[in-house]
This record gives sequence, structure tokens and C-alpha cells, in this order.
Amino acid sequence: MSVGGPAGGLPDLLPRALARWAPSPPGLPGDPPPPGPPLRLLLLLLLPPSALPAVFTVGVLGPWTCDPIFARARPDLAARLAAARLNHDPVLEGGPRFEVALLSEPCRTPGSLGAVSSALARVSGLVGPVNPAACRPAELLAQEAGVALVPWGCPGTRAAGTTAPTVTPAADALYALLRSFRWARVALVTAPQDLWVEAGLALSTALRDRGLPVALVTSMQPSDLSGAREALRRVHEGPRVRAVIMVMHSVLLGGEEQRCLLEAAEELGLADGSLVFLPFDTLHYALSPGPEALAALANSSQLRKAHDAVLTLTRHCPRGGSVLDSLRRAQEHQELPPDLNVQQVSPLFGTIYDAVFLLAGGVGRAQEAAGGGWVAGAAVARHIRNAQVSGFCGALGEAEEPSFVLLDTDEAGDQLFATYVLDPTRGSLHSAGTPVHFPRGGRGPGPDPSCWFDPDIICNGGVEPGIVFIGFLLVVGMGLTGALLAHYVRHRLLHIRMVSGPNKIILTLDDITFLHPQGGSSRKVVQGSRPSLATHSVSDICSIPSQPQGSSNIGLYEGDWVWLKKFPGDQHIAIRPATKTAFSKVRELRHENVALYLGLFLAGGPDGAAPAGEGMLAVVSEHCARGSLHDLLYQRDIKLDWMFKSSLLLDLIKGMRYLHHRGVAHGRLKSRNCVVDGRFVLKVTDHGHGRLLEAQRVLPEPPRAEEQLWTAPELLRDPALERRGTLPGDVFSLGIIMQEVVCRSPPYAMLELTPEEVVQRVQSPPPLCRPSVSMDQAPLECIQLMKQCWAEQPELRPSLDRTFELFKNINKGRKTNIIDSMLRMLEQYSSNLEDLIRERTEELELEKQKTDQLLTQMLPPSVAEALKMGTTVEPEYFEEVTLYFSDIVGFTTISAMSEPIEVVDLLNDLYTLFDAIIGAHDVYKVETIGDAYMVASGLPQRNGQRHAAEIANMSLDILSAVSSFRMRHMPEVPVRIRIGLHSGPCVAGVVGLTMPRYCLFGDTVNTASRMESTGLPYRIHVNMSTVRILHALDQGFQTEVRGLTELKGKGSENTYWLVGRQGFNKPIPKPLDLQQGSSNHGISLQEIPPERRQKLEKARLSHFSGK
Repeated sequence: MSVGGPAGGLPDLLPRALARWAPSPPGLPGDPPPPGPPLRLLLLLLLPPSALPAVFTVGVLGPWTCDPIFARARPDLAARLAAARLNHDPVLEGGPRFEVALLSEPCRTPGSLGAVSSALARVSGLVGPVNPAACRPAELLAQEAGVALVPWGCPGTRAAGTTAPTVTPAADALYALLRSFRWARVALVTAPQDLWVEAGLALSTALRDRGLPVALVTSMQPSDLSGAREALRRVHEGPRVRAVIMVMHSVLLGGEEQRCLLEAAEELGLADGSLVFLPFDTLHYALSPGPEALAALANSSQLRKAHDAVLTLTRHCPRGGSVLDSLRRAQEHQELPPDLNVQQVSPLFGTIYDAVFLLAGGVGRAQEAAGGGWVAGAAVARHIRNAQVSGFCGALGEAEEPSFVLLDTDEAGDQLFATYVLDPTRGSLHSAGTPVHFPRGGRGPGPDPSCWFDPDIICNGGVEPGIVFIGFLLVVGMGLTGALLAHYVRHRLLHIRMVSGPNKIILTLDDITFLHPQGGSSRKVVQGSRPSLATHSVSDICSIPSQPQGSSNIGLYEGDWVWLKKFPGDQHIAIRPATKTAFSKVRELRHENVALYLGLFLAGGPDGAAPAGEGMLAVVSEHCARGSLHDLLYQRDIKLDWMFKSSLLLDLIKGMRYLHHRGVAHGRLKSRNCVVDGRFVLKVTDHGHGRLLEAQRVLPEPPRAEEQLWTAPELLRDPALERRGTLPGDVFSLGIIMQEVVCRSPPYAMLELTPEEVVQRVQSPPPLCRPSVSMDQAPLECIQLMKQCWAEQPELRPSLDRTFELFKNINKGRKTNIIDSMLRMLEQYSSNLEDLIRERTEELELEKQKTDQLLTQMLPPSVAEALKMGTTVEPEYFEEVTLYFSDIVGFTTISAMSEPIEVVDLLNDLYTLFDAIIGAHDVYKVETIGDAYMVASGLPQRNGQRHAAEIANMSLDILSAVSSFRMRHMPEVPVRIRIGLHSGPCVAGVVGLTMPRYCLFGDTVNTASRMESTGLPYRIHVNMSTVRILHALDQGFQTEVRGLTELKGKGSENTYWLVGRQGFNKPIPKPLDLQQGSSNHGISLQEIPPERRQKLEKARLSHFSGK
């Protein structure tokens, strides 16, 4: 974009004038319509270059149509007033002519972006946008189009490219105020509209970029008193803040959101001076002190009281001027319409005026610097920053850039006073004469640490760096002191734990009672030991000869027998700390095949010196009743089969495997430190004994040849290595023990050599000296594993894991422990017994269900449950029930023509059919006697008056089903039934103890039976009581009057036939037309087959003959 002066030639001026500058924007009020493009081009060609003044169109973009408060700024009048004064300014004579275009910016963010794009294509310079979300896109688009941009509504916009803010951005001014009062922690509350939400986000980003901890950015949703309370609740419950910035229209201009927010703050007690409320929109215009600004608060004392917590930072008009005074002067000079109410015009009028003036000043200075030639938009923006023009209420630019003034109310709250004048560029705050008045005369929010406002210091949570450093030193000092104290306390606690408490490891004479084994299992162990070996071996645990009480190795500790493994020498005064540590580690080794270490015994006590000659130190471990493996092998009265031997060897392998997994090399493994408990479980002991001797600094006794028979050859050649032990050396010792167990003989016994000769040959081969085992003494796989274990080279020996796998394969994975085998058999028997009990219980439950089902078929469920519980079933009176009776017409004749089994089949088939039908109705089958079938409804469960309908529906279903029923032995003979129904009261109860029956009593039973006996085939005979109930139910039952019927014991009564029901579509057999004088209780001879008729006649003859 460029601007052309009068000196510009036609070739340079024409294209730019046509493109952007020459035409005035269409639609401006009061402007004549522009000429058409052909006429305008002709005029431009005919005019001389000096007669072609350029037109600079300034677009004023804002939400003028969608926001009524923004519309009160009258941007059209402000922009036109500025353009008119610019065009009549003699200083700018010869420059471009300024025209303005009022452009509408939607209040929604997406529309705002579109408005910016379309505006830049129509103007030479743009004042706006107002929505901060469109600021950065507008800067990029303006730079691309070469259009100067003055975004007065963007909080943190910086001058760059074609962008030049009019005055100090709002974020800079607000930061300068917060820095002056040292209010770092702030919260932002925005109105719910897009413009204010985006403004809040942009402002919070700008403040955070300057290092301030913005605690919360929240929006009022909804924009009423409830939304204000919710927003302030979030502020109150969040991190503590000093100031709340209200990003919304000021209440002084009619902003309802700010009104609700201040009223809610007063209601919640937040306007008490602990918080200060700062309006954001007042940073963009000049609000004058005095009572006129508070006119909007005149009718609300609560709002005036709440506004006392508000500090208003606004632009300052120099020399006591104001926007209102300037409006009045312009109206007096007839520059504004005379009917304009200047009291209703927003102070934003002056901001728009100043933006247009600054943009024009930048154009003028840019042209002047270019010598009257063309200038780009970037040059215009660059000269706007240095432009000095007359603003609406004072001079603008350079040193005359307006400061900001901080306004506050006094205690009365009826007018605004200027308290401080703020210069953001210099960061100075000067008093204006009136102090700030905080609510209730308080001191206001306290200050935050100054480190928040120092860009060279990292503020850690708002604490001064010096305090942080001192705190760090204190923490480090306390940490070191605590570490030293913890180490001391831990050392003391560990010592106390070792000498006292349930887990102590240092034992004294007060803890252990020494025993002299005299009998029982101990006597057997002693008697079965080899005296020569027991006397000379300090490693023999359970094979001890009779000794004096003072030197016994067996004692009682907490009620259990224990074994003491003594250290060499008797001058032990104290236990060294290294010994305690080493013992604590080996004491933690817990496995079923590793002997448990219980403690260290010191005869003189844990702290004091022992008497001379009595300083005994020993390892206390659990005592095993069966003695050592060496003792067990040489007790010839115990027979050891392969299962027993393999069980012992597998226990040994598992114990050593556990130790090797823990990185512990035994070093002294032999059959004398493998002990067997009462369950014949083998356990490894003496593990870690070499480490304890080394930690206690005790020299071990020189080993004798008898003790070195299990030692690997590489250890025999290196005494130091022999004292420490190695993992392959333990495997070699395991192989020798396997030979002992398999052959049940001492090591190398088959070679007939002395121990010294064996040790010498093993130590110095060739030839190799190894035991010889016969193939019939053990499985071949076991002998091969044994030979692998005593290989000459350590790396050729299998590991304990490999040894374990190979030995398990020898027994095909079966458990070989004899006790485990017995327990496994007992567990299997117990499991089988449990399965059997479960099966029998399930069968019993199934039979119980069958019994209950049969019982409920014979008796009502409630009666059956009562009988099962053993309670008495009292007779019960029922006010009204309906009873059903039916029988087979001519049953006597049918029985005479049929075999007994055929009669039984007939009744079973027919009543099975009936039973299936009654299942669909709320009825209870009482009993069947011969061909009679009795059903009741309304008992034992009462059902109101539905009993009559239930019985009637059931009767129709039964009658329909009988029409298609045929006897299996006489299918050509029809089966006809008669049905009688009656309703009335009755008594029901259980009769009898043997085969109890649920019986009904009362006249209703007799009457129902009479109704059946006086009925006709294929007919449902109904009494008047039942008909009355059916009509009352009004379910469409159809009846016909039969007439007077003689009922035995009742006399003559009107009775009825039930012939159907509306909606009942099943076929019903047609009743027979009985001839005069015929019986309704038999079957005609024509319906009887000839062969059956002969049988009937024979039966009658025999009957008469009998008589």
C-alpha cells in the first residue's frame, strides 16, 4: 500500500488510485453516490496529475451492530469528525484526503475473523479489530496486504510490521499498576460473550508472559446473579488472589454482568477489602473524575457499597480535559448533530477519534519522510509510533502520550477521585492528592513478593530467593541432623532388638537352659552314634556323647529344644558388629530344608565380659529329633528302601538349591551337618559358619582328614578357598553324600583306605580317586548323576538346578517323602469322601424336591409348608368360593363294557387332560372320586370375585376339550360329561394324620354336587348365585335360563345353562336332544358296538341272576 501526493505522476498514481485509494467506500451516510467505473476512468485520464489528490480510506471495525454498549460510542460520528478535521487541517494540505468506512464486526469469533479479511480488501488503513482472537490473524493479513493496522482493542499487541497500537496496550498498563502495588496473584472473570472470553484469554496470556501467576480464568455462566455467584465461588475456593480483573462492560457504562458480579461479591462478603476488583474495559478510554461517572449507581446503595472495592484504571486526559467537554465543544461548533445527547455517548468515542488521528498522523509523517512520494503500510505504522497529533481530549504521541489515572470513590461513594497517575512506559506511579480508600477503612490486599516482578529472578511459589536459600540451608541441615539421628537411633534400636524382644538374636544364660540328654529319643541318638566320629567332630550336631551339664550342646529356648554350634575357643568376650550383621543375614534364610538359626549365645552376656574360661560363643539353631543323616544311616534297625533314600536326597538337593539361589556357598557340607527332624525331613545346617568365624575374627581349627572326605579336590589344594567354600565344591560334597546314602556306608569305604590316604589321592591325581558304587544299589540314572557331581573339573559339575531336574526325573516326578506320601493318601481319601458326600447331598436335595413337588400336588402349598414345619393347620372359613363338579355320563355302562385296566386308562387319560387345562386358571383341584372331578376357586388363596370367572372359563375349556376326546379301547363311543357350578361360603381344612386330605365342607359343596347330578350331557349347569357374580364381573359370559329345577334338599330353584363367552372361539359340543321320557344318565344302545353290547347284556344277565 502506498500514498501519493500532488507531485506524483499519472503513470504511478492511476493504478493505485483505482485499486484502493481513489473510490470512496459505498454506503457512507451523507456521501453522494460515486460515479460509475467507466466515467471515473475517463475523468482520471483527462485530469492532469496535479489535479489527482489521493484518497486514504480508514476502516473502523468493531461490534457496532451486535453490542449496544459499543454502539453508544457512536463510531460513525467519531470517525467522521476525525476525518473532517483532518481534511480541513492546513498542516495536511496537499496530502491525501481521508475518508472513513464504518465496518461491522460480528460478536462471534468465527465471524470476526471473516470480517477482518473482507475489511482489509476495502480500506487503506484499519482501526480494529476489537475481538482479541482476530488480532494475530489481522496482523498477518494486514502485513500481507500492506495495510496499516491500529488494533486498539488487543490487550498485548506489540508494534511490528504494519501494526501500530494507538497508545500503551492494556496489558502493559495493567501490569504496571499491579507491579506498583505488588499484586501478583490475580484471577480473571469474563462475561460469557465470545469477545470478552477471548479478551480474558489474551490478557491472561500476556500477564503470564510477564511472569505473573494468573490463578484462574473463568466465565460467568449464565450472565446473571447465579452465574456471578458461581464464578466468585470458584475464585474463592481456588488459590488465594489479590485482585480480580473484570473482563466485561463497566457497570458505569451500563454493563449488567459487572453489576451482577459486584452485587454477588457484596453478598458473599468478598467486597470487604481482602480483594480489589479492577475493570478491564476502562483501560481503553478516558473516564473522567467527578460525580457524573457514578450516575449508574445512584439508585442502588448495595452497588455503591460494592463499588468501593473497585479501583478504576483509565486513560488520563491532560490539562483537566474530558471526553464529555470535548463532545460539548464539538457540538457547539456544529461538528456534531445538535440533537445528539452527549451524556449518553460512551467515552470510547474519544478512543476511536484518536485512533483515526494517529493513523492520519502516521500517513503524513511517512509522506514527509519520503519527500511526498509513495509510502508503504509498514512505513505508516512505523511513523504512527512517533506521530504527534492533537487527540480528542489532549495531545497524542511522543512525550505527550497520555498517562493513566487511577480512580476511586471515597467513603460516601458518590463520586470518583483521581488517586494516582500512572506512566506505564516509565513504570512510575505518582500520587494525585487523594489516597486510595479501601472498604471499611482497611489496608487492602497485602503485597506479594517482589520477585514476581523481577525478570531476572525465578520466583518459587512467591517466596523471596533469599528466604528460599535460607530455607534450603535449614532443610539440608535438618536433613543431615535427621540422618545422623536416625542412624544413631537405628543403631540403638537394632542393638535393643538384638538383645531383647521377641526377635532378639543375642541370647544369654537367662534365655537358654542346658540339658544333659539321659533318655527318650536323645538316648537313642547317642546310642546309635559312632563314638569315634562323635568324639572328634565339632560339626556333629545331634550325635553327642554324655557330657557335663556345663558343656552340653542341647538346651531349652522358649520351650523348644535347640542345638548350640560352638565357636572354637572359650575366651569370647563380646560379639563383634560384623558378626551381628552377618548372622542377621543368614538368620533370614527360611526354607523347609534349611535349619533355622535362632540366635547367638554368649555365656558372659551381650554387653559384659564373660568370666575367665567361660566365654563361650555359639550359634543357636533348631534341634532335630532324628539326629544327623550320618546317625540315621548307621542305625541298622531302621530299614531304608529306595523311596526313603530318594526322599532324603531330594530334601538335601532342595535345601542346597535354595542356598545357592541366595548366593550362599556352604563350604562344609557333609552328612554330619545334614539333620533329620521328627517327620523325616532332611535339613541343611552349618551354612554360613565360615563367614561368622571370619566376621568374629576367630581362626578355625585345622581340619582333620575324617572331615575332609567330602571336600572337593580344588578346595583341598587351596586352604583359603576351602574356608570360604564354592558352589561347585558343594556339588562335589553332594555327590559324596549320595554315595553314603545309596551304599549306606562311610565315604570311600569300599576302597579300604585310611582317611589320610583318601584325602591325599583326591588332592593329587592321577589316578582319580572316587567311590565305587554297584549298579544294583540304585537306579542307573542316580549313579550317573553321582559321577557327574564328583567330576574333577568344577565347570563340568551340574548346577543345583540341573541336579534337581535330573533327580526328579529319576522318580518320574513323584513325591518321594514318606510322610508326604502318607499325607497325600489321606488327602486323596478326604477328597474322595468330600466328593461322595457332595454327591449324596445333591441326590438328597433332588429327592427332597421331588417329595415337595408331590406334596404340593396333594395339598395346597401353604398347607404343605405348615405340615412340614410341624405346625397345626387350623380350618379356615371362606366367605365366597365357586365349586365345580363333573362326571362322565353313562360311566356305569362304560365300566360294564370295559376291562378294569381299560377303565383305569380311560380315567387317567381324561383327568390328565383336565389337569393340563386347570393349570392355566386360578383354581385348585380338590379331588377325584371315580368319575367325579371336583375343582374350587377362591381357596386356599382368596381372589376376590374372580373365582366365578375362573371356574366358568375352565368349564368352557374342559367342555371344548371333551368334544374331541376318545377312549382308546372304544373310540367310537363318545365320552359325555355333565358339569355343575355353584358359588357360596365353605369351610376348608386338613382331615386325618395318615394320608391327610384337604377337604371342603358346607352347603355350597352339596348344592354344587346337586347342580352336576341334575344337569345334562354336554351342559354346564349353573346356579343363580354364580350367574349373579358372572353378570357383576361383566366379562361377556352368556347364559340361558333352564327354569325350575328340583334340587334334593333344596326344593325347586331357577337354574341356568352357561353356553359361552364373548371372544371364546373354541368349539363346544352340541347338547343332545333328549326324547320324552329318556334318561340323561346313560348311553343309548345304538352307540354301543355290537361286541361290547353282547358283553353288556351278559353283565346284566349275570347281575339279575345274582339277585
